[in-house]
Amino acid sequence: MSRIVVIGGHGKIALLLAPLLVEEGHSVTSLIRNPAHAAEVQAAGATPVVADVEQLDVAGIAEVITGHDAVVWSAGAGGGDPARTRAVDQDAAIRSMDAAVQAGVQRYVMVSYCGAGTDHGVDPSTPFFAYAQAKAAADEHLRATELDWTVLGPSGLTLDPPTGSIAVGREGSGKVSRANVARVIAATLRANATSRRTIEFHDGSTPIDDAIG
Repeated sequence: MSRIVVIGGHGKIALLLAPLLVEEGHSVTSLIRNPAHAAEVQAAGATPVVADVEQLDVAGIAEVITGHDAVVWSAGAGGGDPARTRAVDQDAAIRSMDAAVQAGVQRYVMVSYCGAGTDHGVDPSTPFFAYAQAKAAADEHLRATELDWTVLGPSGLTLDPPTGSIAVGREGSGKVSRANVARVIAATLRANATSRRTIEFHDGSTPIDDAIG
């Protein structure tokens, strides 16, 4: 059994992920900003912990994640305000990586997006630009750490039911269900072959374990 901490524990993907991990015998701690979300997180099988990573420094995050075996970053500012996007998707994410190093939590799974990177090519005049910049910086920082990292790049997120099958690579259907993303995260935590890899994916026809193995 592993102890897994999910940052952004009330997000749609995180709420689908927690029951999968619990079913596999893991213990899940879900970090949330809003205490009102605790009951929903608990219903998904996770232990809610109120901790606002946007406000916590590296030592503060390290204190919360110490004793866990893996970190899953599934948080986000949700777009809109570029300053807050940078504060959460870049700065807080980077602090969480440094905190994982400090706390000795070696395994780190980042939920990014398909097409992320310094060469993202997003038009600076569009609202998505701030997010693309923030994710590029966070992903690059993670790859430069000594952590046992995986960067996951799902394409356009849908609320479709899970199929359990994906296509790996930048080219594909251009969409993936959040339920499949949750399954990919769970499979990534199971598979040693995912270490220090960036995996971009879409809904497809290859069973998840085979696709990422």
